[in-house]
Amino acid sequence: MNQIKTGKLIRSMRKKQNMTQLALAEMLGVSDKAVSKWERGCGAPDISLLPLLSQALGVDTEVLLRGELEENELSSGNLNKLKFYLCPDCGNLLFSTDSADVHCCGKKLSPMEAKKADGAEALSVTVSDGGWAVTSEHEMLREHYISFLAFLTGDTVMVKKLYPEWGLETWLPFFAHGRLLWCCTKHGLFYQDI
Repeated sequence: MNQIKTGKLIRSMRKKQNMTQLALAEMLGVSDKAVSKWERGCGAPDISLLPLLSQALGVDTEVLLRGELEENELSSGNLNKLKFYLCPDCGNLLFSTDSADVHCCGKKLSPMEAKKADGAEALSVTVSDGGWAVTSEHEMLREHYISFLAFLTGDTVMVKKLYPEWGLETWLPFFAHGRLLWCCTKHGLFYQDI
């Protein structure tokens, strides 16, 4: 931890929250002199205070330790470039339109890399009742199944949660073209263009 960088960040984030040093100190159970010391780079908060401090300032603990915010460039939000994150502990599915620090169950998640599906892995997609009928012979057992599928176009994303032992038969509204992605619990994320 660089005390000077972290101190400048604490000061900046405190001011963004329209908070005085005294108000922050009271939230943390320390003196306003301690907060002043941190902000001047003459000391650092005790490690046990970092979770409370990060919550009070609205930043991640990792950001406090690093001493700087990494701001993303403005993104056009093109959904064709959507990034998927899947928590290995709880199965939580998260996504972002650009780079992001994504955490779940106390762990930093990396975006899943989608692999192009070859013939054996590809899903069967046919036009049916004015939409896309999506089916597969893929196993749908508790220990090995497709957990979700998503259909992306430049401005639309549709996500279908799938469950083990249900079989993979679902219907999506018709779009002339797009990208179909799905996640196998053993083999990761796959895609095929429609």
